[in-house]
Formats: sequence, C-alpha cells, structure tokens
Amino acid sequence: MKKIEILAPCGSMESVAAAVRGGSNAIYIGAKKFSARAFSENFDEEEIKTCVEYCHRRDVKVYLALNTLIFDDEMNLALSVAKAAAKCDIDAVIVQDLGLSMLIKKAVPELALHASTQMSVHTKYGAKAMYELGFKRVVLARELSSKEIKEIHDFCPEIELEVFVHGALCFCLSGQCYFSAMLGGRSANRGRCAQPCRLPFKFKSADHALSLKDNSIISYLNELENIGVTSAKIEGRMKRPEYVYSAARACKEQRDFGMITPDTRKNLDAVFSRTGFTDGYYTSNLGYDMFGYRKKQDVVAADEKTLKTIRNLYKDEIKKLPLTFNLELKIGELPKLTAKDDLNLVELFGDTPAQKGENVTLYSNNAEESLKKIGSTPYYIEKITCNIESGVYVKASTLNKLRREAIEKLQNIRSKQNNYPIIDININSLLEKEKTIEQNSVIGKYACVNSLENIEKLCNFDKIFVNIFALDDQEKIKELQAKGLSIAVLTPRALFNIEDKVISQLKKLKAIGINDVMVQNIAAFYFSKKLEMNVHLGFSMNVTNSFSILFFKKLGVKTCELSIEIDLKRTEKLFHFMPLGIVEYGYLPLMISRLCPARAAGQNCKTCKKQVVLQDRKGIKFEVLCHKNTVEILNSVPLFLPQKIYNGAKPDFTVFRFFVENSVENKEKILENLSKNLKNNSFTHGLYNRGVK
Repeated sequence: MKKIEILAPCGSMESVAAAVRGGSNAIYIGAKKFSARAFSENFDEEEIKTCVEYCHRRDVKVYLALNTLIFDDEMNLALSVAKAAAKCDIDAVIVQDLGLSMLIKKAVPELALHASTQMSVHTKYGAKAMYELGFKRVVLARELSSKEIKEIHDFCPEIELEVFVHGALCFCLSGQCYFSAMLGGRSANRGRCAQPCRLPFKFKSADHALSLKDNSIISYLNELENIGVTSAKIEGRMKRPEYVYSAARACKEQRDFGMITPDTRKNLDAVFSRTGFTDGYYTSNLGYDMFGYRKKQDVVAADEKTLKTIRNLYKDEIKKLPLTFNLELKIGELPKLTAKDDLNLVELFGDTPAQKGENVTLYSNNAEESLKKIGSTPYYIEKITCNIESGVYVKASTLNKLRREAIEKLQNIRSKQNNYPIIDININSLLEKEKTIEQNSVIGKYACVNSLENIEKLCNFDKIFVNIFALDDQEKIKELQAKGLSIAVLTPRALFNIEDKVISQLKKLKAIGINDVMVQNIAAFYFSKKLEMNVHLGFSMNVTNSFSILFFKKLGVKTCELSIEIDLKRTEKLFHFMPLGIVEYGYLPLMISRLCPARAAGQNCKTCKKQVVLQDRKGIKFEVLCHKNTVEILNSVPLFLPQKIYNGAKPDFTVFRFFVENSVENKEKILENLSKNLKNNSFTHGLYNRGVK
C-alpha cells in the first residue's frame, strides 16, 4: 500500500526548507493574490519557480492555493496566476471558485485540480460530485469522523482524499463563514479573515464560546492510511518555519515508525497550541474539551531557546535520494561517467582523452574519494563502480567537473516533471459567445422558510422554498398548492449524518409533484440533478462571478441566489445566463457549525432548551439556530434592502429568508413593516453597498 503523503504549509522559502527537511512529501504555497492566507508572505512568479525547482530536486511536490472567491474584474489575473504557476511546473492547483476551475481546465487541461476545503465538501456525494467535475483530489472538511472519512473513500475511491491532521480549527465549516466579512468587511472567503471566533463571545460560564483548540490527529496517521486517505495535511501557512518542521517531523515519525519521539512531541507542543489540542471531530467526541484559546503559557512555551533548538534540527540538507556512479577510464578515450538516481540516468564525457601516467596513475580508491564529494545536495552515495585501465591518469579537476555536471543534470531533469501544454483563451470572448443564451425575465420574489406555519401569508411570492424536513404533511401541501402557493424544497446547508435521509425525502416529494429544489452545497446539487429535479442555487454556493454562473448554467441550473459577499455594483455587471437573485430580507447566518457553542459551557443536547444566545464584548447578542446536526449563528439584526438602495438594474429576483420569525413575529407583520421602510438602525444592508476586501 502506498504511504500517505505528508503535506506541509509554506508561507516563505525558509518554511519550504523546513518542510522538506522535516520529511514532507509535498508542500502547498500561496501566490501574492487569491490565497486563503492573504496575510502570509506568499510567493511571486519567480519565487514559485525557485520553490518548485528546489522541491522537485528533492522529490517533493508543490501545490498552489488559489482558493478564494473571484470577482469578474479579477478573473483574468487569477487565470494568469494559474498559467504562470503551470509554466513553473506546479503539481496541482487548489481552488474554491468553480468558475476559475472551469477556465483552468480550458487553459491548462493537464493541470491537476484539488477542491479546496473552502468548497465545504463533507459527504460522499460531495466527493463524487467533485470527481465527476474533473477534480483529482478533494480536501475534506475538518469536521469529519474516521467513520465518515472511510464512508467517503469507499463510496468514491476514484478521488484522492486530503485530510487535515494538525493545525487551527475554525468554529465554522470552511467556506461558509461570513462573520468576519459582515462585521468588518474582511472576507474569510477572500483570504482576509479577522478571526472573530477567537474573540471573547460569552455564553453562560463560557467566555470564549467560539474558540476551539487546534486539531491534532497525527497519532491516527496510520489509521488514515489504512482507510485510504491520500494526503495528511498540516494547516499553517502563516506560522513560523519551526512549527512547519516540527509538525512535518511528527507526521513522518508517526507514519514511518508508528510513534512520535518524546523530543519531537515536546517541540510540537511548545511551538504553537491553544491550551493543548483536540481530536474531537475525528473521534466524534464533540464536547467541552474541544474549546480553548491562546493563553500566556502557550505563548511563552515557544521561547527563543526552544525555537533555536528546532532550527538546528533543519539547518542541514537531508540526504534522501540514492545516487550511483559508474566511471570508465581508458587511455586515449574520453573519461565517461554514468550517474543514476531513483528516477533518471545521465552519461557525461570529459573534454580531453585520458592519458598514460608518467609518474603517477589513478586507482579506484582515489577516484571513489573524488566522486564521494557530493557536498550539500539531497543525494547519498548508494554505489560507485570504477572501471579504470592500468596506468591511466586524469586530473582530479576533470573528475570533479564530471561529478558536478552529472548531479546538476540529474537535478535539472527532476526540476521539470510536468511540461504542461498551455492554451491561450480569451475569457471575455467566452462570455460574449455564450451571451447568445436567451436572457431571462424578472421573476419577482422567493421565500425561504423553516416550516409551514403561517405560510399562507406568503401567497404573493413566486416560490416558497420550505425546509425539507417540514414537508411531511402531504395533505397540507396539497391544500396550500390548491390555494395557489408554489411549494418547493430547501435542502440543508450541511448534510452531516443526514445525506441519505435528504435523498429519500426528495424522492418522496418528487413523487407528489414537487420538482423545484434550492440546494446549498455541492452534494445536494449533485444528487438533486441525478433525481432530475429543477435545481436552484442558494447563496451558500458562493457564486460571485459570471464564469461560475455559466458553469452552472451548462449543468442545467435554473436560478442562482448570489453570494451575500458580492456588492450591488458588481452584481449589475454580471452576465445573466440564468435568473440571478440576492437576499432582500433575513437574519443572515454568519456561521454554520457542527459544534454548538453551548458545549463550551458544559451543556449538551439533553440539557439545552434551544435558546442559545451569544454575547460579544460590546454586549451585542447573536441568536443560535439549532438544526440538530448543526447550528447556525445569526446576525444580530436582519438584513433589509429598501427600494432606494438600487442605483442600477435590479436583480431578477430577491429572496426573503424567514428562519426565526415563525416563533417571534407573524410573517404578515414583518412584510407590512418592510413595506413601510423601517428606520435603518434596526436593519443592516449587509455587504451589498460596502462590499468586501
């Protein structure tokens, strides 16, 4: 069985050396633009080239993270970054934006695509979808247990799985956090998260109810390997090289020897932690012990003495590649040196023929000593064979030159492994060409609700998307349809433990004539299409550009609710390959999590009364909405867009999201108040005016 890959994060060239010398088989880096870690040093084109050459010469792969959402006016640059990386011989690109992935496939067809964890893939059908969309690998959500990871592999063994084994845990499912963007304009989906979850949010006795300890499941590496996981990923492109080395070294020891040595464990614990580590998601122990934040003792543990000790461990080159020399010397013939490593073989000849020695001759042991001087290279001498004619003589400088040139030639061959064909494409022409698709007319209004309660008040809405688990009463549904209400299905944003149940329910609803479904993740998109339903995209699909719209249009999607992180000015310029909508009203979910913040206060589902309200340091309150398998943290005030906010063309439809109003206020009263344009201080316009960074 192939050994699991150790994949290390690198935000600088110093971290690259630390990762390689720590035992990594691959590293991932970010470009100066479009990286989910925008505040790390990252790499320009020349640095990417240097990094790839350095790593390939040492049998280490390099992946480039272009894992942010892209706007139309940025897409040309984003694609040029991918093409430049391909010219540098990068081994794969990690992407979040499906529009960008479509263009990369056209421009560099042979370049491997990895689906970023920002795509929120956390189920078997999500992995299957990515495979059928042309992705080689998927980086799974951090929230999965060992059983769930195995289920995904067994269901879709064709796609490589990458699992985070060490590093920071966000409270929110990656790719679904809008907290930083909504509160401060810094988008987590754009690599600029301000980490609001690390702030002191209070719930009862808990003062950091959104801050989790760092994840560490390195000790389960061999189990992951047996499950079928391809790559063990370390988080931390913004962390120091000493951290990168320590984490990579710990992974290598665990994989190769089945244990982590005490010194390596000590270094790993010291270099960075948040009051220890957790394996809660992997072991399904979702409780109080998962919470933690960085305290003074965690900071001082990584003192200069400790860091210096770690630096000394990776200061020297690691001899990891076997090298064989075969030297042939005959009087009157050019000296010939054959060099071979684990992949390639080269032959070199001297500039002048070997001579008969007058006063001195060359013996095998002298030649071997000269060939052994390989210096600070990643090679170790496996074997040297010398076929030397008696009485022959060549200068030591001749052998030294042959040795140096042979090693350089082998390394140059290793440096360029992929040689991608790159196709020039005009992305603007691509959009204009597809513009021939018939433009859609204005639809009007959609509503999204959690239950059928008071749904009659929404009779003026063109479609009402109802929580799939609130659609069991077929008689009630028929009654509402008879009154002219267009009932459709709303699938959950997260499908942990309920994917098969959702599919079963969709089949039942389709059988009674409900054919429209709003999907909120790639898995639901996939199986809804397989069921031949009319698919509508929800905002959590994170569509922010015309290329993603075109991508989904070609897959048969009917309408698209755009990301809540795209501003109105950009919205107006999008190509309407299908009807496009935005949220007009609703308490926007800032986070969705598999872990409830009530756990930080020692509560569990048996003791919780589903009345969890978080309070920040300014006293602002945020309601927590429970879905049993997940919770959503809602904004403190609802979003509302009055008519005067639209300066240009309005979207094709707007969406009203009623998720807490069932028990708090009557929908009719809400709609009446909205029509009167209530004072703005009781609402927010979200990001539609100010946009995000």
